[in-house]
Amino acid sequence: MTDHNIIQKQIRTQLDSSLADLRRLCSQPSIAAQGLGMNECAGLVAELLEARGFDTRIMPTRGFPVVFAERSGREDRTLLFYNHYDVQPPEPLDLWDSEPFEPEIRGGKMYARGVSDDKGHIISRLATIDALLSIEGELPCNVKFVIEGEEEIGSLNLPEFVKMNHELLSADACLWEFGGVDHEGVPVQYAGLRGDSYVELSVQTASRDSHSGLGGSIFPNAAWRLVWALNTLKSPDETINLPGFYDRVKHPTERDLALLSDLPDMADSYREIYGVQRFLKDLEGGPELEREAIFSPTCTICGLTSGYQGPGSKTVMPARASAKVDFRLVPDQDADEVVLMLRNHLDENGFHDIEITYLGGENPARTDLDDPFLKLVVETAEPVYGRAQRVVPMSGGSGPNYPFIHDLKLPVATAGLGYPEGNVHAPNENMVIDYFIKAVEHTALILQGFSRMPD
Repeated sequence: MTDHNIIQKQIRTQLDSSLADLRRLCSQPSIAAQGLGMNECAGLVAELLEARGFDTRIMPTRGFPVVFAERSGREDRTLLFYNHYDVQPPEPLDLWDSEPFEPEIRGGKMYARGVSDDKGHIISRLATIDALLSIEGELPCNVKFVIEGEEEIGSLNLPEFVKMNHELLSADACLWEFGGVDHEGVPVQYAGLRGDSYVELSVQTASRDSHSGLGGSIFPNAAWRLVWALNTLKSPDETINLPGFYDRVKHPTERDLALLSDLPDMADSYREIYGVQRFLKDLEGGPELEREAIFSPTCTICGLTSGYQGPGSKTVMPARASAKVDFRLVPDQDADEVVLMLRNHLDENGFHDIEITYLGGENPARTDLDDPFLKLVVETAEPVYGRAQRVVPMSGGSGPNYPFIHDLKLPVATAGLGYPEGNVHAPNENMVIDYFIKAVEHTALILQGFSRMPD
């Protein structure tokens, strides 16, 4: 096993080259929501992997392609890296201090769309490969990459891809696409992800908008119709009213609650950052706030559209209204089942005319807290960060980890370069270069430790 100091030196020696690769990858737009630059970015990712000696394929799906790559190592154990090459749209463009697809380094940070989510993580893992190959001439174990292009739009085709390529993706463990440190600079391990069921609700009450003086008293109003339907979904006490919605919910264990009690109290930070005056259900903070944020399913109106929204007044009667709604799900809820519950609920309440468009969903999934791989990732953070990872039993966010955990039967762990001020999905997305270096170091220790784990 190569000494950690030698690895650190090599990572810094190759840093300029690694950052040049990251600049190149971030300069290539790959906006899944707009279908912009996707094939070009998949080709660039494949080129970067091939340059490291990986057997690489660009594999079609019903949507955007998946890049798969593999390379053999010294030990017959296989670590699978899951990443994604698609990024969020950069708008609003006027809030960026530099062009989103023209990476800039300022104050020890690189700024660009995707520099943290997720292209920085791709390049940090390739930088790990570079360092180990430079020092040892081979990888400590077999390595596979699966890098998709639809994570930011719900990974619609990934579950089918995993099922169709079960043998190709076979491995012993998976390192997930994100990770990093919290607001105290402490590395964090997320042992699971909530699920998500995302829909658009819409209603059409007339063939065209009308004058509100003409139609206000005699025509059905699409906006009111949708608002009344939305009002049935959730009660003022935050109870979600779909029959059977809570039947599958698994409550946190005593161990989960103990882990939450070890987390820092984020209440004041949330108040300062987001300007909220109070939390739902009159929560004050501490473990109870984190429990609610992670282990409670949600029903969130993400957007509402109807009628005139411009400056001044326009006396119009809207003929169409729509809303984007997402349900964050906890184990063992099912994303597809929730859409059926929603349809039944609307029908039973007389809203047969409300159309549901299912925009995507993911089931929740967790890795066993006692899994040896998870423990390895937690413990190998200490030589890099000065302490082991702080374990969070589940993230409030969502992602496509379900097919990896339940279909491929892999433990999934997180490690990476993210930090709270990275502005992921927002203008001025950025990555701290020092955290990039630490992510590469940590990943190298993970690969080395993983290669020595008993079968």
